Amino acid sequence: MKAVQMDQHGGPEVLQYRDIAEPVAGPGQLLVDVYAASANPGEVKVRKGLRPEFLTAGFPHTMGRDFSGVVRAVGAGVTAFKPGDAVFGVLPLGVEGTAAETIAVDATIAAMKPAALSHVDAVAQALTGLTALYSMEDAGAVAKGETVLIHGGAGGIGSYAVQYARHRGARVITTASAHNHEYVKRLGAHEAIDYHVDDFTRIGPVCDVVLDSIGGDVQRRSLSVLKPGGRLVIIAASTKDAEGVRADVTILRPIVKRDRRHLERIAELAVSGAVKSPQITLMKLAESVEAHRLLESGRLRGKIVFELR
Repeated sequence: MKAVQMDQHGGPEVLQYRDIAEPVAGPGQLLVDVYAASANPGEVKVRKGLRPEFLTAGFPHTMGRDFSGVVRAVGAGVTAFKPGDAVFGVLPLGVEGTAAETIAVDATIAAMKPAALSHVDAVAQALTGLTALYSMEDAGAVAKGETVLIHGGAGGIGSYAVQYARHRGARVITTASAHNHEYVKRLGAHEAIDYHVDDFTRIGPVCDVVLDSIGGDVQRRSLSVLKPGGRLVIIAASTKDAEGVRADVTILRPIVKRDRRHLERIAELAVSGAVKSPQITLMKLAESVEAHRLLESGRLRGKIVFELR
């Protein structure tokens, strides 16, 4: 079978589309024929060697974190699924390997894919949806009538978070390039700020929640737009500059777990129409080098999805 692997750290060119041995389903696992997988910004850091915790098994390393596909076989002890079931999910924290035609995964991190949701749409919402839900629903506890600032609203996570916050009844402000303003407003943003030319802190301390996916100086300056009692939810690299600056706000860094309950919540929101897939750039698995170049370009809107079948 085909998969995308790397034998060393480096630029996009280290990614190799090659034949590897097919896995088998061990106890408690599913053998899944992958129909769709995605390319995520975090994988760029792994490729560059900035996230060594993802390479516990060493090289060759298979890329990919989320998947949607069809169960071919089940391992001993699996009762929740059977061959032929359409499923989607995200690999455990610190694990990659979905950029392959067939994968073996723990049954506990998979959920049934609704028939109304395509494999492409399911994978486009899997990791981004988990991250957004843990950030906005679990940690941020966004409530009706609150004001939320979402950095990077045109990206994969941002696209989901904008829709989800609007669904919760919040007033949504987001930062995005000018050419993405119409897009983020279609998603549900009430106001878009062009971060290239405008300082988002001009809005003043009006926000109940800020979702930071950027880090660095943006993270520190985000404190100034929070009301007393506000929540800064961080999904970018934490900076100590933000710690202890304001005792009247809470800084939260959610642990984005992989569990069936949240995947079923993603499916529920998708089927109801409350949250739709972000803009999707469809590619083939053999185009992984080009996909990583696009991820690094800063020009990507929404998600890159590999369609395998």
